[in-house]
Amino acid sequence: MKTVHVKIKRQNSPQAQPYWEEFKVPYKPNLNIISLLMYIAKKPVNAKGEKTTPVVYESNCLEEVCGACSMVINGKARQACTALVDSLEQPITLEPLDKFKLVRDLLVDRTALFDALRKVKAWVDIDGTFNLGPGPKISQEIQEKRYNLSRCMTCGVCAQSCPNYNDKTTFIGPHAVGQANLFNLHPVGQNKKEARYKALMDKGGIMECGNSQNCVRSCPKEIPLTESLAELKGQVSWYSIKSLFTK
Repeated sequence: MKTVHVKIKRQNSPQAQPYWEEFKVPYKPNLNIISLLMYIAKKPVNAKGEKTTPVVYESNCLEEVCGACSMVINGKARQACTALVDSLEQPITLEPLDKFKLVRDLLVDRTALFDALRKVKAWVDIDGTFNLGPGPKISQEIQEKRYNLSRCMTCGVCAQSCPNYNDKTTFIGPHAVGQANLFNLHPVGQNKKEARYKALMDKGGIMECGNSQNCVRSCPKEIPLTESLAELKGQVSWYSIKSLFTK
């Protein structure tokens, strides 16, 4: 029987020592990485024939929308749901994202990503749920720009690939800058623009970006993150200079 050879970096807890465990999964056409992990969960027996524990991981939508199944596959951070076995070299290696706190096996705590979104106030305030009538018109150019930015899944792949995002820095990450730009372009979201500028000027803000451009190359949604970084660096710099004369 044809099989798929998988090597998984496992760790029982954040304090435990990591180890590699290998599995042989029966091959089927069009398998993705989540399918392999589901098979291992159903039959947790490693390549040596030893009973083991199911591999812990996170997934939800299975169609590259939620961003939950991010992991390092064959050395590259990506989504497990869209990583097809037929296009991967074997043995397939699976590792957790190492820029985030490990929970267990392939599961990491991505809370830092959402904390960064809170810091830049990545939302639009509303006065209530009552009908306010039609909103202001938005140009086609801005609509297209906002749509691209709105596709962010907060998956963490851009942060994983960013050399400036690690446990020795406080950089909020490329995704937060992109979302700050998204809501600054919203007619109502603009009301919080200055607060976002201040957050991006703070420690860990936009000036800690080293412009490696790894984020835009690794983003599963091909979001133009470097454009947002460049635009907001200019806007934040201008706001900082203007603030000196308007205090």
